[in-house]
Amino acid sequence: MTTPITDPPTQSALERLSKAGQPQTLRNCDLSALNFSRLDLSGWTFEGCNLSHADFSSTRLERSHFKGCRATGANFPGADLTEATIDGGDFSNSNFRGATLSSANVMRCKMTGTEMTEVRALDLTVHEVLFVMAAISGFSFKKSTLTQIDFSEADLRNCDFRETVFEDCLLQDARLHDCRFEGADLRGANLGGIQISDSKRYKGAIISKQQAADLLSQLGLQVF
Repeated sequence: MTTPITDPPTQSALERLSKAGQPQTLRNCDLSALNFSRLDLSGWTFEGCNLSHADFSSTRLERSHFKGCRATGANFPGADLTEATIDGGDFSNSNFRGATLSSANVMRCKMTGTEMTEVRALDLTVHEVLFVMAAISGFSFKKSTLTQIDFSEADLRNCDFRETVFEDCLLQDARLHDCRFEGADLRGANLGGIQISDSKRYKGAIISKQQAADLLSQLGLQVF
């Protein structure tokens, strides 16, 4: 078992540790703007670290654990985060374009403005995440249960929400063009004042009586 590293390692030290093939724990380190690109950091733990503007492009991060990190503006394009965990912290304006997040867990964190297009994410688990103004177009949430997710003003075009269950989620002012909602349960979603003109976007979804009443009230009808 390795001793947690608390002093910020140099770039050369990171490369040596990566080549050693032994998972490391970095705790409360300032790693901002460091270059981790293409290193093998499988199984590494980053706890309470400053990763702002760090570069993880095409980095191997399978089974890695990010706990309570500040990673605003960090770059993960093409990174492999299979079975990784992101628990807490701030990943606002980070870039995960083209990353792999299959069987990963993302929870209790802020991802405002995050770029997540072209992400491969089979069996991804997300809950209590702020995706406000995030770019997540083309993402598949099929058969997922989404709990306390804020998608306000997010770009969700072409997302697949078939058979997805929404629990205490926000979709207010999200871009939902060409999304699929067949079999989705939207009763636990705040749709931000759904309009008749928007209703066709939710074709095949399950909505609550109150949501239905809001729609029919625009036609001058009342539901009792």
